[in-house]
Amino acid sequence: MGRLFRKGVLFTLLFAGLVAPAAADPILMILMSIARQMVTKHAQKPDSEKLLEGQTFNFDMGKVYPGTLIEPDQMRRLIDDSFLYLGDRQRREIFDSLNAELLNPRNAAVRGAMIEYFTDRALIVRAAQLQLARMPWSEKERMAADFKSELATLPPAEREQIGELLRKRMLPVPSDLNQLLLATFDAR
Repeated sequence: MGRLFRKGVLFTLLFAGLVAPAAADPILMILMSIARQMVTKHAQKPDSEKLLEGQTFNFDMGKVYPGTLIEPDQMRRLIDDSFLYLGDRQRREIFDSLNAELLNPRNAAVRGAMIEYFTDRALIVRAAQLQLARMPWSEKERMAADFKSELATLPPAEREQIGELLRKRMLPVPSDLNQLLLATFDAR
């Protein structure tokens, strides 16, 4: 189940247009992307923001991720609010995995960037879900036709993985669109 779930998360990101489809391992791809964005964002920060990084604030540091002002409960709420299409168990798995990486001492230097990157991606997925929910039915039908064309270009193993993701409702789409895509998948 864990492997299928990881593939579901990868396809979710691919479906949202967030990740290059040529990547082989989703975990490695996410970590490499995080590292790239960290370097870019740090280099782009004005000197005044870099000075603020060294200041201390009066927070209960026992409740926050080390070196940040973010509490695990905030990340849990973000996951619950952004990944509504997933079940409680799946959202808990995402949180547990993210939480373990954020608490890992080897990630101390990149913890803030990891939080920022994940937050950006979670909000993008949430915005895409809301936009898809407001989409007229005719647009959803057009999207299903495009989906059918794209399915024809995929190898059989990948098509079956996508079908499994649709059956388990692991894609970041509203339920009516998931049903339409599943019907399109089954009718091919």
